[in-house]
Amino acid sequence: MRNEVALDAIDQDILFHLRRDGRLTNVELAQRVGLTPPPCLRRVKRLEEAGVISGYRAVVDPEALGQGLEVLVDVEVSANDRTTFLEFENIVAGYDEVIEFRRMYGRPDYFVRVAVADHAAYEAFLVDKLSGLPCVLRIDSHLTMKTIKSGP
Repeated sequence: MRNEVALDAIDQDILFHLRRDGRLTNVELAQRVGLTPPPCLRRVKRLEEAGVISGYRAVVDPEALGQGLEVLVDVEVSANDRTTFLEFENIVAGYDEVIEFRRMYGRPDYFVRVAVADHAAYEAFLVDKLSGLPCVLRIDSHLTMKTIKSGP
């Protein structure tokens, strides 16, 4: 179990700004939080070392990659042994179409976020990959009408 890191108001402010723009220079970030660059950099390094900041990433437009259709999928499996669960997880996590994959408490057993080009591509993914796995018991697909909020 990880120890919680005590965060003061300046740490919270640093996190606020980095969540919105992880490409801020240290000088820009320091100006926004009211510090000079050296102590700001020390705080960011401390947050990274403590695991509060676990990485930086680029937010990519799925449309630009030909993955404009996102489907939220609930999956229930019929297996109760660890080996089958782990095998299922390894297979599904390896699919390029899967952009998020979670094992859940209760039902459904898994939540899978899938990004594909269109309905035909999703049908192919569903028929050729996901539903063909031996332990899959039930699949419920949910198409998004409108994304209200995504990310931090």
